This record gives sequence, structure tokens and C-alpha cells, in this order.
Amino acid sequence: MPKIKIKTHSGAKKRFSLTKSGKVKRAMTKKRHLLNGHGKTTKLKRALRGTTYADKTNEAAIKRMILYK
Repeated sequence: MPKIKIKTHSGAKKRFSLTKSGKVKRAMTKKRHLLNGHGKTTKLKRALRGTTYADKTNEAAIKRMILYK
């Protein structure tokens, strides 16, 4: 019987990437709306441009969604 390939979660492949050491890299949160004049300072918005790593409690679930990446 042929092996069945598992499909990659298309939403997850756009949001996460893996580093060489196996950590899951993601974008910062809270940067989708209310960016001008609603309490977010320029300093905060500049800090949100960067990336961070997903929590280790969520890593296994994310890695299952992006198997072949």
C-alpha cells in the first residue's frame, strides 16, 4: 500500500518557519489593526516589527502542521 502524504496546513506555513536549531519562529502579535492614534506608541509599533519564537508548549502542534517545511 502506498504511503499517504500528509498535507501541510496552509495557514501555518504562511505564519511560521523553522530555524536551523529546530525552534519555531513567528511574527509578533497585536499589529493587525488600531495602529494610528489608538494607544500604540511609535516605540511599540517599531518593536512589533521583529520576530520571536513560539512557546515550547505549542512547538509540537506547529511542527505537525508544517511537516515538510
